[in-house]
Amino acid sequence: MVLPLISVIIPTYGREEPLQDTLKDVINQDYPAFEVLVVDQTKTHKPEIQAYLEQLANEGKINWFRVDWASLPGARNYAVRRANGEIILFIDDDVQLPAGFLAAHARNYIAGETPAPQDLAPQDLAPQDPAPQDIGAVAGRVFDRMKMADAGEGFAIEYLPPEASDPGIAWYYIDLVHTVKPQQVISARGCNMSFRREIFTKYGLHFDERFMGSAVREESDFCLRLRQTGYKIWYDPEAHLVHLGEETGGCHDISTRSLKYQLTFYHNHFLMGLKNLTIPEQLRLFARLFDCHVLGNPPCNKSGSPIKILSRAGFYTMGFFKACGTQLQSIWNDGQIYTHKDMGNG
Repeated sequence: MVLPLISVIIPTYGREEPLQDTLKDVINQDYPAFEVLVVDQTKTHKPEIQAYLEQLANEGKINWFRVDWASLPGARNYAVRRANGEIILFIDDDVQLPAGFLAAHARNYIAGETPAPQDLAPQDLAPQDPAPQDIGAVAGRVFDRMKMADAGEGFAIEYLPPEASDPGIAWYYIDLVHTVKPQQVISARGCNMSFRREIFTKYGLHFDERFMGSAVREESDFCLRLRQTGYKIWYDPEAHLVHLGEETGGCHDISTRSLKYQLTFYHNHFLMGLKNLTIPEQLRLFARLFDCHVLGNPPCNKSGSPIKILSRAGFYTMGFFKACGTQLQSIWNDGQIYTHKDMGNG
């Protein structure tokens, strides 16, 4: 069997040792056909990290692209245009991978690799299981250090609740940290997700570079648009990694505690809703966003201080109007500034 080539894409910003460790895990994968593309948005590395990256690039172990801007969706698009793989796989720059990580993603796309029904006990069958040719994306499990600690490492979910399939409120129920059974989902975690190449070529999908700052919800926006192609998104807990969640660096250039982060956080949620959801779905999303992130009710569990609630409400309101402005601008400006710059149109 000829295994598909996997393009492993790693956008990075301001990471040093975590990036080095991530690359070591990727290079040591036991899968026989893969390439690594690093889109490096860090202006200056430590000398030892710089030397390590240069060595990997010179040995042909990575394709190292340095850019002078910082945008997670922009970096994803930049790498996709240069990738050769039949499968495009995105990971973060602060993850730990088991040796069979790439193989676990790949098997979901290969006919004959999933167990035949007669090989499974009735209790192991899920009626929604798609055939490999119907899978357009694979969402992997993420052992997130902070979230595992919050709920307890022994906490497990077999199947996600029905609310996780409702685009209006799904984001508060899609738990790809503690879920242990493979199943169909409506979105993936950006630090561990793969796609068929034709999602980008045949269907022309791209990541929306108008998702700013930490770009929260950019992968949700992409997955909602992917589902319109008819392809399914399959969650495979065997395609797992550990997400370290480093407090500094990453794929963006702002602190999560900054005022800019607060504004872009709400802007991105509203933009996702305005772009993809029906009006009833939008209302459910906006109401839940207010209840959780502004009022601080579970699962957000934020401070109930009146001053902090008023502050968050201010950012919520500004984020909504900023997202409305972004949508209005899309009439004459698609917002793909980094793509246009790369293609020579900006």
